[in-house]
Amino acid sequence: MNTDQLIDSLASDVKPVRRSALGARLGFGMLIGALVSAALVIMLLGARPDLASAMNGFAFWMKWTYTLSLSAIAVYATAQLARPNPGNLRVLWLIAIPVTLLAGVGVLELAHTPPGEWLAMWLGSSWSKCPWYVFGLAMPIFIGLLWSFRRLAPTRLRAAGAAAGLAAGAFAATVYCLHCPEVSAIFVLTWYTLGILLAASLGALVGPRLLRW
Repeated sequence: MNTDQLIDSLASDVKPVRRSALGARLGFGMLIGALVSAALVIMLLGARPDLASAMNGFAFWMKWTYTLSLSAIAVYATAQLARPNPGNLRVLWLIAIPVTLLAGVGVLELAHTPPGEWLAMWLGSSWSKCPWYVFGLAMPIFIGLLWSFRRLAPTRLRAAGAAAGLAAGAFAATVYCLHCPEVSAIFVLTWYTLGILLAASLGALVGPRLLRW
């Protein structure tokens, strides 16, 4: 049997895959992980007691806009890297937009706050815990994405792992908002982002081993 015959025989019974299959699989993995993370927040940390009123304020939606924007960009990059040929990843440059906008809000906050209160605004009451909470809550989502990759075909394993970790971290930060009482943009920019980067770094570290096929 020559090469052309071998290729024909391997491809003869291949069933077509729905265009939405990749997105559905990644979405399902993220959804299951996010539900686990949300349950952990409710059971272990507890939702903030003023959540209903907080959702009517600017600070809550500022945080969600930031984390969901990062998550959407990272999920798109993850979907691209789940393919053998990732294609164009220039979309990752869009991450600079929510980061820059949040930094701008932070600068405005500092400009309207006495310098003596800047440190308290930056550290809040939970700076030492926040990144680790985000990182820990990212793990169920990251595991869900790893499950999704079992039937996918990434070739740039480290980049795929980093993108999956970034998506998991950003979505975990979104879930963490249900508990977090902090309202400062500079707090979110620093400590939320640090937790997200920890998850992305873990993804880059374990990607070559766990995403191999």
